[in-house]
Amino acid sequence: MENHPLPQSLQDLTRRHFFGRCAMGLGNLALASMLAEGQTGPTSGPTSGPTSAPATAESLKTPATHHPARAKSIIYLFMAGGPSQLELFDAKPRLNQLSGQPIPDSFLEGKRFAFMDSSFKNKSTLLGSKRTFRQYGQSGASVSDLLPHTAGIVDDIALVKTCATNLFNHAPAKLFMNTGSGQFGRPSMGSWVTYGIGSESRDLPGFVVLQSGPRGPRGGAVNWSSGFLPTSHQGVPLRGSGDPILNLGRPEGISAESQRRTLDALSDLNLRRASETGDPEIATRIASYEMAYRMQSSAPELTNLQGETDATLALYGCTRDTPSFARNCLLARRLVERGVRFVQLYHTNWDSHGGPGETLETDLAKVAHQVDQGCAALIKDLKSRGLLEDVLVVWGGEFGRTPMGETREKTGRNHHIDAFTMWFAGAGIRAGQVLGETDELGFNPVVDRAHVHDIHATLLHLLGLDHQRLTFRFQGRDFRLTDIHGQLLHKLLA
Repeated sequence: MENHPLPQSLQDLTRRHFFGRCAMGLGNLALASMLAEGQTGPTSGPTSGPTSAPATAESLKTPATHHPARAKSIIYLFMAGGPSQLELFDAKPRLNQLSGQPIPDSFLEGKRFAFMDSSFKNKSTLLGSKRTFRQYGQSGASVSDLLPHTAGIVDDIALVKTCATNLFNHAPAKLFMNTGSGQFGRPSMGSWVTYGIGSESRDLPGFVVLQSGPRGPRGGAVNWSSGFLPTSHQGVPLRGSGDPILNLGRPEGISAESQRRTLDALSDLNLRRASETGDPEIATRIASYEMAYRMQSSAPELTNLQGETDATLALYGCTRDTPSFARNCLLARRLVERGVRFVQLYHTNWDSHGGPGETLETDLAKVAHQVDQGCAALIKDLKSRGLLEDVLVVWGGEFGRTPMGETREKTGRNHHIDAFTMWFAGAGIRAGQVLGETDELGFNPVVDRAHVHDIHATLLHLLGLDHQRLTFRFQGRDFRLTDIHGQLLHKLLA
């Protein structure tokens, strides 16, 4: 068999493994530290991102960035299903006045919706909101009665009312919001981030996913996949109850010493294979074993909230042991405290078509209540601990809802991709502002449109990454999160 040159990262790994075993026996720390870092950063080249050297046993350094970073980590609060901006943030008095009248044909020309008959064949009529809006904070941001806790933090967040995307069905739209593409196989934003700047955590994955609500998000694991990036960068879901990760614990009858000997033997075999083939994915395999070994203690410690005060639990509106979105918000704070780079929380179901479980009158109020206090508490808690200066918080879904009604068992709203609301807070964000404005019906942006690619470019920028230079060569071309698009949202930045 022909031997291939061993990549530099694997040469370093092999060398550390050899000397570590000589100096420290089976549990050599150099191997574990290097693997905890997730190996290497972006490939070298004129358009590549920063390259991270493997970590030493003494320290775990963050790779160099393209420019000084404002943020160290991201907490992404993903409201799966498409929250209705017209019931939450975008008050439209004119829409209320015209409720029940046909929408002008000019608004629908060239448009596509998830359910075409309800918008064209059945000629949708405009639907005003029945929610009560008030203005809050120095920015005068409009927030409805569905989000009283969020209304209390408007001076700490930036509302963007003109977000836009490309795809109007749930699974493809979630994929697009997470990966910048509607095609399967692309890396998610969390994977791009950990690939670009690594993780500061030795004992937890750099990218963690938490879920709540009646079911998981449509599309499932593709939303946190590493795509063609090394699999060490994929998101790792933590469970809300029981063992944080299935099959993580040591099997009954296996001692810690026996398990360590087994892992070391596997590492020896994998390193031999790596030297023969030059396959960098083997280093990922070793990293997975080592990370799982360390997480046997770190994951249970993370999810054990006995050390959190009663006041903190009351702030979030959660208990120590009952799974909920609010509890996941508290876990998110604990994760970024421990150096995790990207934490993504999914909460379902925000769909509001008017069918069973998806009514604007009752079900939207329920899901808004489930997340409102936890979101506000997260901002307050991060701020009180001085973490909001380093942590970037994102709130939003895959798209919004139409100004037209959609009649099913009850009246709801169809999917809308041209204008919806997200909010941002924390490191590098100019808080206390409302960015963008939609027309009098809430259908189209009037000023300051913020496309998904622009949002991705801006988030990477705050982490010290240039979205045009953070690339990975795959199948003969350089890929990036923003593809060939993306402009910085300068008004969003402090």
